[in-house]
Amino acid sequence: MTYKESLFFVGKCLTISHETQNRLEIEAVLKAGSVDWDAVVKVSTAHYVMPALYLNLERASFLRYLPDDLIEFMKHITDLNRERNEQIIAQAKELNTLLLANEMTPIFLKGTGNLLEGLYEDVAERMVGDIDFIFSKEDYPKAIDLLTHFGYEPVLKYDYYFPSFKHYPRIQKEGLIAAVEIHKELLVKKYASEFNYDVIKGSTQQFGALTVMSYPHQVCLSIIAKQINDDGRFYKDISLRNAYDVFLLSQKTAIAEAFDGLD
Repeated sequence: MTYKESLFFVGKCLTISHETQNRLEIEAVLKAGSVDWDAVVKVSTAHYVMPALYLNLERASFLRYLPDDLIEFMKHITDLNRERNEQIIAQAKELNTLLLANEMTPIFLKGTGNLLEGLYEDVAERMVGDIDFIFSKEDYPKAIDLLTHFGYEPVLKYDYYFPSFKHYPRIQKEGLIAAVEIHKELLVKKYASEFNYDVIKGSTQQFGALTVMSYPHQVCLSIIAKQINDDGRFYKDISLRNAYDVFLLSQKTAIAEAFDGLD
């Protein structure tokens, strides 16, 4: 399988829990025994979707077509990611409680926000790096000060920190699983005025005491983060992890209407 063939195969596998036609097509390929599993592992690992791939194949009862050693490996990675994400959820809830107690409301972003809202059937599906949340410009320095006093320290320590436009440098607390990014902006400076805290704050969702963006705004950020912040429009590449998020969000909101109101 070429890289392109592997990419399309993995991408289609990520839809089989919701798309009947894709499920039938994937089963036909699996029955034919023509899958280059080494290539599939490389692509799914590079795109941080191996747990999502494994769980979609499992839900479709397709694991019987995979080599036993591969099933064991994918299950191990998925179990590790589930354990990590459960710790991230607990850490995010602790941070949320601390911030609310100090009259600051974080809006959780990206993967952590998706986990907290229950976007995934299994929390192990999403590989998450940091805990990201955004504040108003007024609360942004207050949040930094509060978390610093709560024991969070810079991940990389320098004598001087050059001010970052989008977020404060990553911070972490000893004994906790995830680093934290405190945002004051969603996009790079050139586009920040078009999609920012003021745009999203009026349509957030509540899941208990937790606040996340609206589904349409989650779609916007998932696409924009790759295409603008990560320069995907120049490299002409995609992220299957982001694409999977957008696919799942498409079950919640009309993708075609998500960008209404944005320039």
